[in-house]
Formats: sequence, structure tokens, C-alpha cells
Amino acid sequence: MDLFHEIHKDIPREGPGDNESTKQAINMLKDIPANCTALDIGCGPGLQTIELAKNIDGKIFAIDIHEPFLDKLLQTAFKENLSHRIEAKKMSMFSLEFKEDNFDLIWCEGAIFIIGFQKGLQEWRKYIKTGGYLVVSEISWLREDIPKEPKNFWEYEYPEIKGIADNIKIIEKSGYSPIGNFIIPEKGWWKDYYNPLTDRINKLRKKYKDNKEANDIMDSTQREIEMYKRYSDYYGYVFYIMKKV
Repeated sequence: MDLFHEIHKDIPREGPGDNESTKQAINMLKDIPANCTALDIGCGPGLQTIELAKNIDGKIFAIDIHEPFLDKLLQTAFKENLSHRIEAKKMSMFSLEFKEDNFDLIWCEGAIFIIGFQKGLQEWRKYIKTGGYLVVSEISWLREDIPKEPKNFWEYEYPEIKGIADNIKIIEKSGYSPIGNFIIPEKGWWKDYYNPLTDRINKLRKKYKDNKEANDIMDSTQREIEMYKRYSDYYGYVFYIMKKV
């Protein structure tokens, strides 16, 4: 994990996404109450947390297990005069330390894969008020005719990967009403994630030129980047917006 975090240090995002997609998802929430209470799970350095604070009226609790990410978020919140709207805390998504029926909105961009899409939906539901929202982005197949190379790669890296229709069925079976979904554009993979990650790897190659473990991790990350470059028509990150019923 230390090597992983060194590779990801100072990367603007910890997964595909962009501010425009975050805002698009926020705009699909039609009845969020004034002075609402929101939770951003696996917030990373928190670009989406800042967008939430700018676009909804209320308090946002942001959690992550990596303290430097939280420090970065709090620094940005201070610069944006949003410190009074955001509370950051080191906490695992596997054991949320909140009361049930506590949040009008739970948000998770690019991190629900850590716990698993279905498990996350089911376990986090109890923390959402009836009529409240859960918004997540999840890697998903975009077509049915998946070539062998990306299919084998992602079914090894993330066996739970499914198509959009199958994920909607999971949403409904988990006690939510689907509100909508949309695919994050390709630029959301590159600008704040893969391009800076590539630059970071290139710098660390020199530092760790004789370290096999470090190079194996960087090779794996590089392979993921190359995979998307070749097969972006077949998979992507999809925002799923749903309401607890």
C-alpha cells in the first residue's frame, strides 16, 4: 500500500471523473432538502467533495482511510472558503461510524468497487433516509461484444464488473428506485487521472529502477492505462443515481 500511495501521490483524482460529470449527477437530484446532510465515501483528494459543497446546501462528511488525501481535501476546502461545509474523517467504508437514517445523500465516485457494487448498495442503504439518494460511479461494460483481452483483464481485476442493465437490476433488488445513469466521458479518464498518473510513473521508474516489487505495481498500472487506450469503446465509468424506497 505504501508503494501504491507513492505512485498515486499528488494525482488530482483517484479514479476517472471530472467536475462536469459530478455537476451533471448533482443536477439529477431534484428534491434534496435545504441544509441537507451528505456523506462522500472514499473521497480521495476530494475534487468531487468540493463540487458537492459548491452545488448543494448542507454539510458534507468526507471519509477515506488515507490521511494525506484528507489533508489535501481540507487544504482545498480552506482555499475555496468551504471549510465550514466539509468535515473530513479517517474511516473505512467497511465500517461506517454513523447513525442509521442519517443522510439525505451518500456519494461515492470511483470507489465502490473496493467493497463491491452490490455489497456497497446493500450495506450503505441503512444510513440513508427514506427518500434520500445514493449516487455512485462504477466501472461497467458498455457493450456485449467484449474482446477477449479487456474481458480477461477486468474479470481478473474486478470480477464483479457488469453491464449497465445488470447493475440497474442490482439497484432495484437492493431497495432503490433508479433515477438515471450516464457514462463519464473519455476526457474524464485522462485529464485528472491517467495523464498525471503516467507522468508520476515515468518519474518513479528512475527512483525504483532496481526494485522489482515497485516496477511490478507500475507495470500493472501502465497495463490498465494501455487497456483503456485500446478498448475505451467497450467499458467505462458510469454514474448511477438512485433513491432509497
